[in-house]
Amino acid sequence: MRRTSLLDNAHSSEGDTVRARDLRITIGTGDPGPLNSTTDVPGVRVGHCTLVEGYGALVRGRGPVRTGVTVVLPHDDGVWSSQLFAGCHSLNGNGEMTGLAWIRECGTLTSPIGLTNTHSLGVVRDALIEFEVEQRDSADVYWGLPVVAETWDGLLNDCNGFHVRPEHLYAAIADAGTGPVTEGNVGSGTGMVCHGFKGGIGTASRVIDDGFGATYTLGVLVQANHGARRRFAVNGAPVGLAVDHSAVPCPASPESALGSEGAGSVIVVVATDAPLLPHQCQRLAQRAGLGVARTGGAGEHASGDLFLAFATGNRLVARDYGSRPPPVRSLRMMSEAFIDPFFYAAVEATEEAIVNALVAAETMTGRDEVTAYALPHDLLVNALDKHGLRSPG
Repeated sequence: MRRTSLLDNAHSSEGDTVRARDLRITIGTGDPGPLNSTTDVPGVRVGHCTLVEGYGALVRGRGPVRTGVTVVLPHDDGVWSSQLFAGCHSLNGNGEMTGLAWIRECGTLTSPIGLTNTHSLGVVRDALIEFEVEQRDSADVYWGLPVVAETWDGLLNDCNGFHVRPEHLYAAIADAGTGPVTEGNVGSGTGMVCHGFKGGIGTASRVIDDGFGATYTLGVLVQANHGARRRFAVNGAPVGLAVDHSAVPCPASPESALGSEGAGSVIVVVATDAPLLPHQCQRLAQRAGLGVARTGGAGEHASGDLFLAFATGNRLVARDYGSRPPPVRSLRMMSEAFIDPFFYAAVEATEEAIVNALVAAETMTGRDEVTAYALPHDLLVNALDKHGLRSPG
């Protein structure tokens, strides 16, 4: 998908994005979907609005701006009125994802999912409610509890300048499509840093065969803004030790809020078309944490690591308070005896999505000339080749 910007002088890079598999880095043993993306799940759409403006010293309210909005539309059949089962998990709660209290209580997702920076979360949440009111008869909208998640981009962005506005959420929704998802410095991932390298948005997917003639797809989208350099690993190789601070400097300084390595946050959104119930979605969300751990994330004290999983295999009747829905509903569920392949898929796709975010990201200079350097592909490849951890050419 294209990168959308509503600010003058916005920067976007052109050309094909490089991903882990382009470098012969294969994560796990599962098979990816056609796009190796969360949009492989039928009906799921992803859109971005990227905001980049200004250079030099920070002037609060003026920039430099390195931020944006990303939105995940969970299906294309009345997203506000056709509910899906969902579950969530917090590896460490030094962050925010709105709407989780209702998901834990009722097990349903009733909105698109927004992603942005920490201090713009409220704006995007309110804009999603406004969008719902506009899309439906406002008399039918008694309340809205949309899901919006954040990570902090203040190393590169004027996060206290409140540059994200409602129209940027609308732009991300207008950009949403079922094609390839742009990764790296895009949308809400624009100003993010991961394991001391430039981070951002990443995605991956897996196809699951139940052995009885049915196949399902699981997709993951991450906003990667977490992790200590020394712990960073790919396929088990200690890449962070091989590509240390002397090879590629970290953007954090001792006096910064991210001066302690490992501080930051990661958001993981897991989608599947399988008929999972809420407790199964919650278990799936929990497994995303294992994918984060495989790349070296540890849920540090100063990291907000929040995960959401939803399943489109069951659709609840329209949310209509003007009529009485039937008291009993017929549902399908995946047998617990066949749930492990979904767990493995969530772990692998989360790990690969984080690596894709790092491989796709480009070096970016932000406020006060702070620079987050991209993970050099040649150094990454060399580190893996020393351990024989790339696929044959």
